[in-house]
This record gives sequence, C-alpha cells and structure tokens, in this order.
Amino acid sequence: MYASLKSLIARSVSRSNARRIVLALCLCSLLVSLWAYTQSAPLPLSVLLLNLATLLVVGLQQWSSRKSIKFQPQELADRLLQVQENERHRLSRELHDDIGQLLTAAKLQSEWLKRRLPDDLQSQCTVLCNTLNETLAKVRDVSAILNPRQLASLGLEASLRAHLLKTLENTPVHWSLECQQRLTGIPEEMAVAAFRITQEAVTNMLRHAQAHNLLVRLQRLPEGLSLMICDDGLGFSPAINPGLEGQRGMAGMSERIDQLGGTLSVTSQPGKGTRIDALFPWAPRALERASSPKVLQ
Repeated sequence: MYASLKSLIARSVSRSNARRIVLALCLCSLLVSLWAYTQSAPLPLSVLLLNLATLLVVGLQQWSSRKSIKFQPQELADRLLQVQENERHRLSRELHDDIGQLLTAAKLQSEWLKRRLPDDLQSQCTVLCNTLNETLAKVRDVSAILNPRQLASLGLEASLRAHLLKTLENTPVHWSLECQQRLTGIPEEMAVAAFRITQEAVTNMLRHAQAHNLLVRLQRLPEGLSLMICDDGLGFSPAINPGLEGQRGMAGMSERIDQLGGTLSVTSQPGKGTRIDALFPWAPRALERASSPKVLQ
C-alpha cells in the first residue's frame, strides 16, 4: 500500500515537472513573438494571440492540477486509514460469504456421509466432522476480528468487553476492563483505532508475554480518549523503530495512532511486564463537547 502511494506521488511529481516545462516553453514562445512584433518583424497577430491563449490554458491547467492533488497531511492520513479498513471489511466479507459457505457445505456433506458409513469408519469420519467444525469456527473468528461489526451497534466499551471475553475465555489470564465514563459520540475512526490497538496488544500478550493479569482502561479526557493496556508478563525491550527491528505489532499500533495525530507510549522491561498508553485527540469540533465528561452514576 505504501509503495503504491509512493509511486502515485512520484508520477504526480513527474507530470507536474512536464507541465512546468510546457509552460516555460509557451512563455518563451510568447516573449519571442512579442519581441518580433515590437521590432516590426513580419509576424501575424494571430500567432501572437494563439501563443497567449496557449499560455493561459496551460497555466490554468497547472493551477487546477496542483489544487486537486494537494492533500493536507490529516486528509491523507484519513484516506489511508479508510483504505485499510475497507480492505479488512472486504477480506472479512469474503471469508464469511465464500470460505464460510464452502466449509458449511463440506460439514453437511461429511455429516451425511457419516450416517451411511459402516461402524469401522465412524471414528475417522467423526474426526473429519470435528476438524471442519473447528475450521469453520476459526474462519468466523478471523472474520469477526477483521470486521468488528459490533462496534457500530454496541459501542467501543461493549465491543472490547466482548472481544476480551471471547479471546481470553480459555486462557489463565485474569482480565479487567475499566471505563467510568460514557463513551457515546466517539468518532468511528477513533473507536476503530482503539479497538485495533487493544486487539494487537492482547494478541502480543498471548503470544509472547505469558501474562497472568491484564488491565484495560478507557478514559474520556478533555484532550482526547485515553487507552491504557497493562499486563504482568515477561516484558521486552521496546525498539526505537519497531518496524525495522521486527516488532510488527508495535509498528502497526504506532501507525494507527500517528494517522489520528495521537501519541503512543510503551513502557516495558524484561521481566517487568508491559504498559501501553495511547491518547487519541478529539477533532476540533468535538473539543467543547468532550471537555465535560459524563460520569456513570
């Protein structure tokens, strides 16, 4: 995705240079024509007018083109974030609609076959049916991770609680989700980013940390939405540039928070657990509304 973005910028720059060259040539042609006209050289007036019209057309095209491709950094970040989420939704839909339907059909066929097989083949067919059931459940889980549909209907807090409950139900991790304020009115892109960062942090904890306790805290502050994720696992040494040092999960978190203009702090040491603090700033239009948080009674 980033390579495509760079190539698009490169093409825009090369085209812009070509337009500048054409504009310079038209300007030179017009100046030469004016000089020849003032020197009483045999030059038709129509040629001078044609050069002037060409110069105006190229200049207007250059101005309109620069205006159309000049994105503000925040606008570019918003578009990139939207592209990422759209791709996740597409993959989720394909998993659910295509692969999910094929697995369901295979499951029904295996159950039909099991009822007609002799007793000495029942055990193998049972293993096949169980494998298909597990695979179908995994596909549905991945589809739900890629596209958390409950965010729109349940909200951020309930969606995070449901995700933690499902992800950690068969693990020895004791978890807690703290949220003392109402999170209504949270912008969609902010809720998605907070959900994704928590998702990635929990996945990293299960893979590497061997933690026994997890705390997730959401706070609605005047300056933005605060997210804190803390565990008592093995810890690690945070990299200055996570993407270059193989810490892909941390790099993804950093990219998401950067796209929203927020801040991310990772505090961890080997053997001392990990704490992640993220702050998502409110959009200017939401600052006044967010400055007075509503505490749950």
